[in-house]
Formats: sequence, C-alpha cells, structure tokens
Amino acid sequence: MLFRNATLADGRRRDVRVSGETIAAVGEDLGGREDERTVDATGKRLLPGMIDAHVHFREPGDSHKEDWTTGSTSAAAGGVTTVVDQPNTSPPTVDGAAFDEKATLAVDSLVDFGLNGGVTADWDPDSLLDRDVFALGEVFLADSTGNMGIEEPLFLDALAEADARDVTVTVHAEDASLFNVSAQERDDADAWSAYRTARAEAAAVARACDVAAERDTTIHVAHTSTPRGIDIAAESGMTCEVTPHHMYLSRNDLRELDTHGRMNPPLRREKRRQRVYDRVVDGTVDMIATDHAPHTAAEKDAEIWDAPSGVPGVETALPLLLADARTGDLTYERIRDLTAANPADVFDLPNKGAVAEGMDADLVLVDPGKTHPIRADRLHTKCDWTPFEGREAVFPQLTLVRGSVVYERDPDDRPGGESETLGDAVGRNVRTAAENAGDGRERDADRLTRGEETESIADLAAEVVEERPDDDRR
Repeated sequence: MLFRNATLADGRRRDVRVSGETIAAVGEDLGGREDERTVDATGKRLLPGMIDAHVHFREPGDSHKEDWTTGSTSAAAGGVTTVVDQPNTSPPTVDGAAFDEKATLAVDSLVDFGLNGGVTADWDPDSLLDRDVFALGEVFLADSTGNMGIEEPLFLDALAEADARDVTVTVHAEDASLFNVSAQERDDADAWSAYRTARAEAAAVARACDVAAERDTTIHVAHTSTPRGIDIAAESGMTCEVTPHHMYLSRNDLRELDTHGRMNPPLRREKRRQRVYDRVVDGTVDMIATDHAPHTAAEKDAEIWDAPSGVPGVETALPLLLADARTGDLTYERIRDLTAANPADVFDLPNKGAVAEGMDADLVLVDPGKTHPIRADRLHTKCDWTPFEGREAVFPQLTLVRGSVVYERDPDDRPGGESETLGDAVGRNVRTAAENAGDGRERDADRLTRGEETESIADLAAEVVEERPDDDRR
C-alpha cells in the first residue's frame, strides 16, 4: 500500500509505503508499483496508531459489557492500534492460569494488545511473571471495580518482584483514609466526587512516588485526575497518564450525566479540569490513556452508591483530541506524542509509535477538515452509551495494524455508516512478538529520537504546583 502526499504530524507532506507488516519507505515522490494499492492522502493526516495503555475489555467474566471482538473493533474504529488490558477481570489476572485464560480470549482482537498482571493478597508472582506480561498493574492503592485494593506492604513486594524482572509497575493512586465519609450522607450524583477527594489522589501519588524513589525504581501513575497529582509524578521523575474524561468533563457535567458520570478517580471541579488540560498541552503529562471501562446503561442507571464506576472511551479518545487540533488547542505533534510516541517509549515498544521506515505499519488516516458528532448508536462497543454524546470529533477513515486494514469507511460516509468494513483479528501480544523477534529492531539512540517521523533509517539522527485545600461542596 502506498499513501500518496500524506501530511505527517509535523506538517511535512510525504509518500509512505507499507510492505508486509512494516513501513518500507517515507519520502517524496515514491514510485508506484503495479501490485500495490495507492491511497490519495492529499489534505489528510497520516498518524501513528494510538497506543492505549489502559483499557478494560471485561473478558473473562463480564462479556455482556465488552469482549475482545467488540472492544478491539471499537479501538480500530477510533484509531487505536494497540491496547493494554487491565487485570481486574473475573478471575483477576493474578497468576499464570488466569493470564493464559485471558490470552486465549485475546486472540479475537483486531488490534495488537498487552496483558497486565494484577496484585492481590493471593497473587502468584512466579507463575504470573513467567508469562509475557505487559506490565504489573494497575496496582490498586484503593478499591475500584474488582475489589483489588492492596496495602503498602504488598505494594512494596510488587515493586520488588517487578524490579527483579524489569517489568513496569502502573499504579491507581488514591488514599482511602482521605476520603470524605460525610459525603456518604448524600444521594446526588456529585456525592461520589465529594467522597473521593482530590487530596486523596495527591497524597497517594506522592507516597507511591516516594516509595518507588526510595527503591531506585520508577512507576507509571494511571489516570491522574488532579493537577497536583500530575505535578508530583513529574517532579518525582515518574510518568503519568490522563484520560479523556478528566480532560473534557468536570463535576459541572454531572447534572446531565448523573450516575453515568461515576468513575474512579472521579470527576473534579471545572477549574481543576482546566489545569489538568493545561498540563496535557504543555508537556507535563506523558500520555493519554482512556481507562475504557464499559458498563451497560442499565447497570449505570442506579443510585450513586450502587452504580458501577467507569465510562467507555477507546473509540472516542483520538477523535476528540484531533478535534482540538482543528481549534489549535493541541498540535498534531503533541497528539502524536501523547497517544503514540510517549507510550511506546515508556512501555518499551521500539517498533511502534512513529511513522518511520522500519517501524510497524500501525497507521491512521484522518481528514482533519471533517468532523462528526459522537453518537452512541454509531460506536462499536457493547456499551450502549457515551459520556461524550453530541461532541464533535474527527474519526479515522482508515486504520492499519502492522499493514493490515482493520477498519475503513468511505470518506463521504459518517462513522458507523454502511460503507464501513472491518478486517480480520490480526492482533497479537506485543510482548510475545518482541520475544519472537529477539527484540530485533534496535536502533542507535542518536539516529532515532522517539516521536520524530523520519524519512529513512539513514536520516535518523515541574515544579509541583501547590493548591488550596479541596472544597468538596458543589
């Protein structure tokens, strides 16, 4: 396949040739071949596929919410080419047998995947870490879906086990001792945000980062929802992610979302949301990850203390970011770094995250001039609702996973329209693939700077912000 005259994230217009599973060439005026498909990409952006480091595809155990076919189809339609599934399934992925069970189900994936291992009181690190685990975590420092919250001694054990095997640890950081118990007397949708305070996140991030630093190791902080938590992680030399819902939604939106807006960590006040967004823009935040956590509308339609936590987002994340590029709030280069280049760096995926010769042909073609409103009935997840209903977004027209077309629609058709076609389940475990390749495509660091799209291999050459105490009143 040859993409002709595509605009890359940095604004250069280039032809991009895909051969087999990799990008064979990036250059100007590449000669066409009789046996290849040519795609006219004039006026369109060709980006590296998103690496979503945080999804919950719900298998095994809750396939009525999502499964690997529907979840990965939703990912492909949203320009996500690699997903990382979290361990709080049923059974939880805390030993070798549970990992094997999930790996068997994941063969239905249209996109590449990683499988995280979990930490509980009865986990078996020997059998679990003998598998091709992507990372350890998210390690829950407070309870969430799946009741996998742990105490600090077990967290220390997990850090030691992971460090011994050179495995990244990701952390869900909330300190339950700082939850506002008086909020439990309320029954409105905002009570959940009042209960799980911003201070609880900041304190847990600080403690987790301190513990990691004391042991000369690093952690990745999942779904940071407060500017304070982001700043602490950055100053500590750790990495962090932010979700689209914490970028775009605040407690003000709970009037409309009601209990559908319950999540962990919860939505924050509008001023905090804006400061989180600012840190996404200015480079303090390392990556965007969706925390795609689907529940059915019927399940979410419950009292605030009974509704399950979580919202869907794997199909709408990149389209929402691309809509912000249209307005100038984000640059395409920053979006590339947040969704592809940085996750590839942080999680050691040397063949992904850039449009460059020799890289995996994980590619997304979009027309930045066309937006469509997000509609739940046009999305591909089993989850029959979205917190972003009606928002304008830029959806992919074509998504490739290692050179295979996994999603395509007519440029003149809307997302979810009749012209859509889906590819085969070509996804594979990125850790297994790396081992089978012998981690084979090592590049001289001086010749490849992650996140820079390059024309050929030969060319490769916060301070913590203090905040006033949280006011948990509406």
